Amino acid sequence: MPATSRVSCGPTSTWRRSAPTSPRRWPASSGAPVPDAAGTPRLSHVDAEGEATMVDVSGKEPTVREATAAGFVRMSPETVAIVRAGGLSKGDALGVAKIAGIMGAKKTPELIPLCHPLAISKIDVSLQLVEEGVRVEATVRTRDRTGVEMEALVAVSVASLTVYDMCKAVDKGITITDIGLVSKTGGKSGPWARPDTGSTPG
Repeated sequence: MPATSRVSCGPTSTWRRSAPTSPRRWPASSGAPVPDAAGTPRLSHVDAEGEATMVDVSGKEPTVREATAAGFVRMSPETVAIVRAGGLSKGDALGVAKIAGIMGAKKTPELIPLCHPLAISKIDVSLQLVEEGVRVEATVRTRDRTGVEMEALVAVSVASLTVYDMCKAVDKGITITDIGLVSKTGGKSGPWARPDTGSTPG
């Protein structure tokens, strides 16, 4: 039975994705740059002069937005066994990592320069120990003027890095792979979900 560690911040969600027992292989992105009002593709954080700028969202109405991201921390079977047995000198790797993921999501606008500070209403971070390592997933929700994709991605990244820190004394060859957005809802662009090819790395 795979070991799972989960923690939530905020109201209980009525919808929860089931965590797969192995890392996903992301298909190549089929997305396109966001078009401007004239239909010309452009980067939203670059102004007409090519300078980086924070997007003005003051004219938008707050709506409920949610994003889920995932990643995988690959480690040796011996390290997986040590984590499962609670044999790490630093303690509970999954428990510490899930709290770190929540803290990371809250700190996103301090880490990513052009992200807006948001009123986050829910952060759910889960870590599942499987044969090849740790599956990490984070869901973030807000009622605000812009999305929480970056918050979900930062949560997964920080949680994954924390797993590495907790385990590096016994396995410095750990790798962090396949971090990506799984899905998002809300906002002008509407819902989006990454196609699942069903294949997994390794």
